[in-house]
Amino acid sequence: MPAMHVRLGAFSAALLLAAALSTAASAQKKYDTGASDTEIKIGNIMPYSGPASAYGVIGKTEEAYFRKINAEGGINGRKINYVSYDDAYSPPKTVEQARKLVESDEVLMVFNPLGTPPNSAIQKYLNQKKVPQLFVATGATKWNDPQNFPWTMGWQPNYQSETIIYAKYILKNKPDAKIAVLYQNDDYGKDYLKGFKDGLGAKAASLIIIEDSYEVSEPTIDSHIVKLKASGADVFMNITTPKFAAQAIKKNAELGWKPLHFLNNVSGSIGSVIKPAGFENAQEIISSQYFKDPTDAQWKNDPAMIGWNQFLDKYYPEANRADASVMYAYIVSQGLVHVLKACGDDLTRENVMKQAANIKDYEPAGLLPGIKVNTSATDFAPLSQLQLIRFKGETWERFGEILSADVGG
Repeated sequence: MPAMHVRLGAFSAALLLAAALSTAASAQKKYDTGASDTEIKIGNIMPYSGPASAYGVIGKTEEAYFRKINAEGGINGRKINYVSYDDAYSPPKTVEQARKLVESDEVLMVFNPLGTPPNSAIQKYLNQKKVPQLFVATGATKWNDPQNFPWTMGWQPNYQSETIIYAKYILKNKPDAKIAVLYQNDDYGKDYLKGFKDGLGAKAASLIIIEDSYEVSEPTIDSHIVKLKASGADVFMNITTPKFAAQAIKKNAELGWKPLHFLNNVSGSIGSVIKPAGFENAQEIISSQYFKDPTDAQWKNDPAMIGWNQFLDKYYPEANRADASVMYAYIVSQGLVHVLKACGDDLTRENVMKQAANIKDYEPAGLLPGIKVNTSATDFAPLSQLQLIRFKGETWERFGEILSADVGG
């Protein structure tokens, strides 16, 4: 009989221990609004309509990627619930959608919302609410400002770094340039313009012979191109979003204007810009890139490209594989998954930002060799390296070394 007691005692001790362990485990699990044992709710805002609708494929690719992650078991057993709304690239609409995501959908974060003016419109609101505005889809330099906006973080190399690199190239290779600049008249265009002028330094005033801006509401920029050509410029710094970039390339060709043409990398997509503008019209354009171009034959047998194609075959077969935005979305989605995995069972908004600010030499599939993601508590610019590329035939060719022009917030 006493032996029975001992056994029971050991059994109840084991039960107590199991109970204590499960309490400890549940105590270690920390959730904010939008996270639970079974799901992580991610909000997103994209221009599925309007003047920047070419970028809508980013949202569609992300949705497909999270379906893949869910099909493979989710993140630490939790499924991603991805809620994406259209703001038509209109800041008042962005504000409306951000409020809806935070206050009625109750998302954990707003991930990769697109565009500089739209993100500018919601930055203060999300920071006041302490909701991560994570890996925004815009390269404006101001997203790297952890001191004033600790809940906002960029992703891609910032616009100022990019145009500083073009400016340095011009100073070295065409020191007597006569430069015409066309830019979108908003925060996005002005940020690029500032970097360009900073890169040219004291020579900016003498080298830039004409600056012209257009409104995103204009149906066409043809008249601007006519004006720029008339200036006699032999270098064209083209700071435009895809729709207008394609128009500019076409109009240059129509007018027979053949300046040394620099195109900002947010419009470097062969599928949504170059092909519609005509390959023959885009020869020798210089841009920059930080991820692999899906149309480049040299990556045909590259494991990252094979993985990308397999993902699209299964989850987004109708994707236009010549569209660089699809690759961009694939890479930034991996970045989010990397951060969420690092959060473990502490899915608080604070920990999301903490993990996002602690990325070391991370290489999501699809980045160019040698380019890595790095962040810290004082550096909210995950990517800061670029490679110059030149358009030849039907593809971009890389040239020179991987360059970096770090610009703080």
